[in-house]
Amino acid sequence: MVLFAIIDILGSAPIIINVKKNNKNIHAFWASLVALIILIFFLFMGEGVLKLFGVDIESFAVAGALIIFIFAIEMILDIEIFRSYKAPKNTFSIVPLAFPLIAGPGSFTTLVALRAEYRVENILVALILNMAFVYLVLKSTDRIEKLIGEAGIYVIRKFFGIILLAIAVKLFTTNISYLIKL
Repeated sequence: MVLFAIIDILGSAPIIINVKKNNKNIHAFWASLVALIILIFFLFMGEGVLKLFGVDIESFAVAGALIIFIFAIEMILDIEIFRSYKAPKNTFSIVPLAFPLIAGPGSFTTLVALRAEYRVENILVALILNMAFVYLVLKSTDRIEKLIGEAGIYVIRKFFGIILLAIAVKLFTTNISYLIKL
């Protein structure tokens, strides 16, 4: 469920609809597959990459919490901080959808935190289930837009913004207290 809230594909529906309107064609399968590959890579290699740069997991988690916090503020206050860039042509299924919208700093931090608490097999199952849901949502954006309308998308975005804000605060307080004790 934590990955579901962090990835927040339903809360990202307004962004996906906007990308689709600007670029006309979203490749749901490729966006989901690339995001899954990126997330699995980070699940297994994330700690090694962090160690390569001399960063401990707690510091990365605090940095990730700040990024999740900013994403949540974007969703709650209807402002854009990270997502206001244009992707190169023919990459819109990958950038910004697969990375950083689906597989981004928040999900990377969450994977590192989950790996400390859960077995890798359970996390892999959660990733696959989440990416299957992401695929279904990406494939169904037109139907979702018609079904819940702009107001529904707005409400979902606000709801998941508050959930993300709570996750950011928990992640920050848990890891900052560890860093302060050092």
